[in-house]
Amino acid sequence: MNRPDRPNRFEVHDTDALAAARDLIAACADAREMGQKVQEAVARNAAWRGEECINLLAPEAPTSPSVRALLAAEIGTRAAEGHIGKVNRWFAGTRHIDEVEALCVELLKKHFRCAYADHRLCASMIGNAVVYTALSAPGDVIMSVAQPVGGHSSNRIDGPAGAMGRKVVDIPFDAQELVVDLDLFRKLAPLVQPKLVALGLSMTLFPQPVSEMKEIVRPWGGRLFFDAAHQLGLIGGGQFQDPLSEGADIVTGSAGKTFSGPQSGIIVWDDPEITAPVTNAVFPIWAATHQVNRVAALAMATAEAIAFGEKLQAQIVANAKALARHLHERGIPMLGAHKGFTATHQAIADVSGFGRGLQVAQTLERAHIIVNKNLLPSDRKEDWDYPGGLRIGTIEVTRFGMKEAEMAKIAEMIARIVVEGEEPERVRAEAVSLRRSFSTLYYCFENGMPPA
Repeated sequence: MNRPDRPNRFEVHDTDALAAARDLIAACADAREMGQKVQEAVARNAAWRGEECINLLAPEAPTSPSVRALLAAEIGTRAAEGHIGKVNRWFAGTRHIDEVEALCVELLKKHFRCAYADHRLCASMIGNAVVYTALSAPGDVIMSVAQPVGGHSSNRIDGPAGAMGRKVVDIPFDAQELVVDLDLFRKLAPLVQPKLVALGLSMTLFPQPVSEMKEIVRPWGGRLFFDAAHQLGLIGGGQFQDPLSEGADIVTGSAGKTFSGPQSGIIVWDDPEITAPVTNAVFPIWAATHQVNRVAALAMATAEAIAFGEKLQAQIVANAKALARHLHERGIPMLGAHKGFTATHQAIADVSGFGRGLQVAQTLERAHIIVNKNLLPSDRKEDWDYPGGLRIGTIEVTRFGMKEAEMAKIAEMIARIVVEGEEPERVRAEAVSLRRSFSTLYYCFENGMPPA
């Protein structure tokens, strides 16, 4: 959309939102007031999303007071290009930064039971780009999962894989079982002989056949890459399949989401043969000064995961199963119902019969219940803006101490709005009351475990 006074100016962002920001800035007396407007917007979000909303977004996780404190630490003003060690650094004065980063690496290796780990990626998608750089070349065939059945753009033609010149072939996928179709993969993979098979799913409910797929691509030296953006915390906490032990060559993931650390990326692997190409792809290609405050916060989050991860992740999965079951029983069709709904933090609702994903998500937002629209296997990729489904996650509600009983209450509120057509404003007070009654963040050193 173009403003009338700038008819030839293209803008990908919402032009009304940008215009409102310009008007707000123009009305300020000075730059200090402009800064105050930023602080006020942040405070409004903290009050609304942090205290008054039931947050069911699968990619979101609150961080502990210790992790948040380290994100604001003095060390975040320091630069530290390169690998750990004074000879490897471009800058002098990094001996304590080396200490922090070494602690982070060793904590990650301990938690993920792996030989190698890298901590320097400011986003998990950059981790995927590192893998493509290290283990494939322009023109190579890679295989990945299409988006309507759960794949993510970072492994597709419109993400790093395509932008880096890799030829993308679809992994055959069973849209009913929500797992790779091994019989078809066994037939197709030898025909295209992918250099790299990328198992990356942003809609992820069940384990995938990692070991079988690795055996299929092994004859021509194919590598298997598991993009665990969503499942990383579950893997570390022993509540999901362990891709490395099942044959994956390398695993990437988000330090947020189920891992509940600062937004950033993690890479773990065991094979010493790929260590040089992977770490050289991290630096100097994809990471330079890599936010040492974030590294310190990641190290703290990993220590928390070592202490509390198993119980946290088990409750996250139990809550997702309970929420999905209650929604299904109240008339909202849920994917994977015949398989127990989910084995992860996610539940996927088919709301194509209730106005589709965008409309339902926006309606629930009016009740302060936050979910995201999501493609269903029956959708086309072109339905991205108006898909038929919702993706619902249980990370945040679990960290605030909610359990299966609260999932029943949340499902009831959602169903009253979606199925019964109750006005969301009539449900809002109940949602806010439930959220405010769970105000302590658990599974961290400050507050320990929630009450039994």
